Amino acid sequence: MTSPLPVVRVLLADDQPLVRAALEMVITEAPDLEVVGEAATGAEAVRLAGELRPDVVVMDLRMPVLDGIEATRQVTAAPGAARVVVLTTFDEDENVHAALRAGASGFLVKDMALDDILGAIRVVAAGDALIAPSVTRRLIAEFAARPVTAPPPPADRLTGITDREREILTLVGRGLSNTEIAAELVLSTATVKTYMTRLLTKLAARDRVHLVILAYESGLVGGRG
Repeated sequence: MTSPLPVVRVLLADDQPLVRAALEMVITEAPDLEVVGEAATGAEAVRLAGELRPDVVVMDLRMPVLDGIEATRQVTAAPGAARVVVLTTFDEDENVHAALRAGASGFLVKDMALDDILGAIRVVAAGDALIAPSVTRRLIAEFAARPVTAPPPPADRLTGITDREREILTLVGRGLSNTEIAAELVLSTATVKTYMTRLLTKLAARDRVHLVILAYESGLVGGRG
């Protein structure tokens, strides 16, 4: 007899009832996912995240009362916090990088296939980050186009990593997947995964998304170096 799949508890935070209804319908059909609550404002999302203790919050950025960025920051700052996946129309939203800095673990785009959204929720619930290489590249392009409004982090932030780890961090920041990094550096994918684990530990990074931000802010990509 096989053990039942662990159920991922999901909180939906979106001010559009139709979006929430569509997501709830498809999530309800998945045996390993369940919707435990819905929020129509950012403030409600923060409150329900504290009360219901979901595994994942699917968060729209443009929310009334409290915007999705601040709501994400408050949700992820709580002890034993849920992981947040941002729900956005990426082409129009200029605040995605702010949501990542606030602690989001990835992106969902509203015109994605519903099955892909389910897969994204599972990936994030498992402790990984969801950031497609194409989205990473666009994110870095947006970073690079912005004026520098604050100094980058101290150079010693990267002191503890090796030259090879720095090289891999640069490629992560450029938006390459593990497979692409392996091909670029003539390494096995397993070796790249090992380096990724070391980077996450040494830099105290939450996930791959956080590494992308660190690569940019440390000057390895984005025109600051």
